[in-house]
Amino acid sequence: MTTPLDAIVIGAGPYGLAVGSTMRSAGAEVRVFGEAMSFWKQHMPKGMCLRSRWSASHIGEPRGALSLDAFEHERAADIARPVPLADFVAYGEWFQARTLPDLDPRTVRRVEPRDCGFSVILADGEAIAARRVVVAAGIAPFAARPALFDTLPRELASHSVDHADLAAFAGRRVAVIGGGQSAIESAVLLREAGAQVEVIMRAPRLRWVGRAPREGLLGPILFDRTDVGPALISHLVAKPMLVRALPRALQLDAKRRGARIELRLDDGTTRTLDHVLLATGYRIEIRRYAFLPPELVAQVRSVDGHPVLDPGLQSSIPGLHFVGAPALYSFGPLLRFVAGTEFAARMVTRGVTRARTPGRTPEGATELQRVAQ
Repeated sequence: MTTPLDAIVIGAGPYGLAVGSTMRSAGAEVRVFGEAMSFWKQHMPKGMCLRSRWSASHIGEPRGALSLDAFEHERAADIARPVPLADFVAYGEWFQARTLPDLDPRTVRRVEPRDCGFSVILADGEAIAARRVVVAAGIAPFAARPALFDTLPRELASHSVDHADLAAFAGRRVAVIGGGQSAIESAVLLREAGAQVEVIMRAPRLRWVGRAPREGLLGPILFDRTDVGPALISHLVAKPMLVRALPRALQLDAKRRGARIELRLDDGTTRTLDHVLLATGYRIEIRRYAFLPPELVAQVRSVDGHPVLDPGLQSSIPGLHFVGAPALYSFGPLLRFVAGTEFAARMVTRGVTRARTPGRTPEGATELQRVAQ
């Protein structure tokens, strides 16, 4: 019988690449499944730039041979600041080629628990045994669509995640619902593509992250390198283990009109549109991962769809780990951004290595443990 792998990583975006490469460089037998940077290529609009600044856009370790700086140097061509989407995708593919050249692009169909681990069944029917599974499958399944638009077809109302190119809306009248960066950037790209655009939001003002205070002498004092969160709070957000210890806080009419859509706003005005683009964010709910069977998800301790994770980002099911946005509840907002990949890769690797060598002292640690630390 084939010996189980140490781990299988599902997903090959920044989190999957960082976790897979860190574990492998530490000596673990790991396989990663998925197309490299697929979410960024298939669900982010062309022309977009990263919201995070340069120092927060490295995959994994921000220093060394796999940093964004190293990629720019090797390519021998300057990368604009903020980083264009196309350049970030190229960076991710470069990272993958150097760390996980055997990346398997096949889709994982199902994860089934087995004695001492899991059986991961691929779309072509092959089953592979692993002691651990790391879910790094991204946020595409979590797109939040207001119930108001449930009865409308996608050709009239779609989520921003559904589009990699907004040029198809040229000459059409489009309303963008939302007030965050995704909404405003989508509106700008739509306007540049030749659409007539209006942004509709509930909030009294835009939720936009200014850049000026992050630069200059006060920048490093007010904001952490990871660039997540407001002034000073940014330093707390950058330490997920501290966020983990904090107490928990208590926590429009649309109709189809033939081939168009009519919106009635709360001020009594109406809009007749060709399309509504829902830039309404994402709502984490791990049961939406199609490869996780309902009976498995039912055993995962969770809060509002988020798995409750231990310091190694392991769920209540031994050996089942979640990285990226699903780790938000346990470790805070850093895990929603690329800047969180270093933390996730280090902590998952550390958790796996400690489980492999129980009772070992630091002096007798294996190479795998030393890398994890």
